[in-house]
Order: sequence, then structure tokens, then C-alpha cells
Amino acid sequence: MTLKLAVMGAGLIGREHANLIQANSRVELAAIADVSEVGKAFAAEHGVRCFSDIVDMLDAIKPDGAIIALPNALHADAALACISRGIPSLVEKPVADTLEAAMRLTEAVQRFGVPVLVGHQRRHSPDIAKARQLVRDGALGRLVAVNALWMTDKPNDYFNAAWRSKAGGGPLLINLIHDIDCLRFICGDIESVMAFSSNAVRAFEVEDTASVSVRFASGALGTLLMSDTAVSPYNWDTAAGQALYFPHQPENAYVFAGTKASLSLPLMDLWKHETDEGHWQHPLLRQHVTLDGSRAYENQLNHFADVVEGKAEPIVSAGDGMMTLATILAIAKAGQERRVVTIEEMLQ
Repeated sequence: MTLKLAVMGAGLIGREHANLIQANSRVELAAIADVSEVGKAFAAEHGVRCFSDIVDMLDAIKPDGAIIALPNALHADAALACISRGIPSLVEKPVADTLEAAMRLTEAVQRFGVPVLVGHQRRHSPDIAKARQLVRDGALGRLVAVNALWMTDKPNDYFNAAWRSKAGGGPLLINLIHDIDCLRFICGDIESVMAFSSNAVRAFEVEDTASVSVRFASGALGTLLMSDTAVSPYNWDTAAGQALYFPHQPENAYVFAGTKASLSLPLMDLWKHETDEGHWQHPLLRQHVTLDGSRAYENQLNHFADVVEGKAEPIVSAGDGMMTLATILAIAKAGQERRVVTIEEMLQ
């Protein structure tokens, strides 16, 4: 059976979701909800109806599933509208714009049993999945240290959308949240954070650069360095070749270090000694870890189809998305207040 999927929001990512649906034989595009003339024209190009109200669309079309690519502040209410109608949804990250809204959504999922998949698409990328497997299988030994980079140079016209220079629109919540989600997925929950942030280059209300230290619940420590004003290939989006909008610039963005080996991503090099008795005065062997060549966004759509059909639980649940949101908001708070912030504190 071909699944009918509706898309809420015909912005950049919403249009990409619609295109991915059209290219997948398991699903079909049933309708689009958008208030803009661009959205109406895009729906007409794809031969589907365009609704200006999401509730009207859900009630008229009765889709098997819905993809929510609306502004952040509308994510939770749109997902709740789906839940109340028994419709599974894929909600673009962040799961909500506030922790309160994320908690409300998580409680509704638990109460009604209607699944919500959060669109942290990197979890569906083969390099991220393989890193999780290697860490969890003990290939690195005990994980002790993690390093992540996200540095790139956004053009000036990117900020023509005024919300991107205001609170909640900076690279922490837009970009680094993906890296935090990857680290949580691979290494386990983050317990506490410390951060410094700066807006020295653009002088916007939001940060343009940040350095972050994290402590995982396992005891491992991590650092992240982020800037959207730096010319660099050191970000997963371009380094992995999985992003929809950027050129592929092969490099590494993550390093995971353990007592037996270290792993760099996305080039997938595993470094270890020849024997367990090796130490820093002995040479290291480099082993390349092969991947299956699959694509993150295509994998995410197929996983969502499995979720809609009841064949799988969401790999990123609403509760999981809430924990990633709580962690990134803790980082923002730590940067503002110059102190250690725990994730438990944020959830209270």
C-alpha cells in the first residue's frame, strides 16, 4: 500500500521533503499546507492541493502521516493536531521552541500512543549509525574523550530573515543542536555543560561563535567548537556529503577517543595499536571502516514510512528530541551565565 503523506510548510526543507516523497515509491504526496504564494505555486507544480490551514488539511485529506516543516514555534501544536487525529508525524528539529511545549508534546505521545519522529536526520546517516555501533560494542574500549567541530561561513543575505539574528535563531539552536543530538545518540546522555559564546563578528542579538565543554553521564568528557563566521570544511554537513544544500568537502568533524582506539568521522578511520599492550611509544594502525553508501534523508523517509505502518518505533522520539533541546538550551544558558548548567536543572 502506498502511504499518503502531507507536508506542512513549503519553505526550503519542506520543499525538499516533498521532492523526496515524490521520488520514493512507498509514499505519495497528498497535500501541502502553506500560506505563501510560493507554497501555492509549489503545490500546483506537484499536482496537489494547497491548504492555508493545517487542521483543514488534516481533516480533508486524512493522510496516513504528516511531515511538519513549519517555523519552530508551530511544531508542537501541529504535532498535537496530528496526535489528536491518530496521524503519525515527522517533526523537523527542534521538536518545539520551548521545553514546556516539548514536554506537553511528549506527554501527549505517551498518553495517546501516536508516534512522533523528530527530524534529526543525521541519526539516519550510515557514518553516525556505525559510530554508535562501534562505541556501544566496545571497539574503542572505554570512551573517554570526544571532540566535535561545526564551523562555516554563512553569507550576509542568510540573515535577511530577521528571526535568524534574534534570540532562538542563532547557530546553537539551528546548527549545533544537530551535533549535540549526534553525540547523545553515539555516546549517551549529556549530564552537564559549560560554554563561552560570542557575537563579536556580527554584533547580533544571537551568538556567532561558541566553545562548549560537556560531561556525559558515562563520565566521558567532550568539547565542541562552533562558528558560522569561519571559512572551514570542518562541519559534518559538508564533510559527510549527506547534506541537501552544500558541496561535499571530505574532512573530519568528529573524533571519539577510547582506551583501545579512536575513531574519526565522517572519513571513518579507526586508529589503534597492533596489540592490547601497545602504548604511546608504539606505532598506530589505521583501519578504514566501510559504510553502506546510503543517504540520510532517504533513510529517514523510509524509517518514517516504517513508523507509519507500525513496523518500527521512532529512532528519535519526542522525548529524545526534548532531551536534545534541553541540552542545547543548557549550553545557551551556560554561555550567558558563565557557569556549569546541568540538564536536570533545565528539565525542572
